Amino acid sequence: QVQLVESGGGLVQAGDSLRLSCAASGRTFSSYGMGWFRQAPGKERELVAGISWSGRTRYADSVKGRFTISRDNAKNTVYLQMNSLQPEDTAVYSCAAATSGLGGGPYDYWGQGTQVTVSS
Repeated sequence: QVQLVESGGGLVQAGDSLRLSCAASGRTFSSYGMGWFRQAPGKERELVAGISWSGRTRYADSVKGRFTISRDNAKNTVYLQMNSLQPEDTAVYSCAAATSGLGGGPYDYWGQGTQVTVSS
């Protein structure tokens, strides 16, 4: 069983930056693929960014060049650096772990989510 706890969300203005963190329990974090998802009201959940066990990354087209996913295996933590935030980035952001090790999933464990709100 893996527990994931996100932090770092909040209310910011358009153009600002935020860094989300996701701390994972367990001794096999380095073997997991990790991802950040978001879900806005009335919309489907989407994969924003993923990182494989080897560090290979993938991004949704809507965040390429603005968001960066990274991981620190020594700290069992995955990060999402979000720059140039826009109101359309407003959503609940959740991290997830894939025991397959792939950044694209499938994902097996989920955090509870953290709210990111971007005002115009």
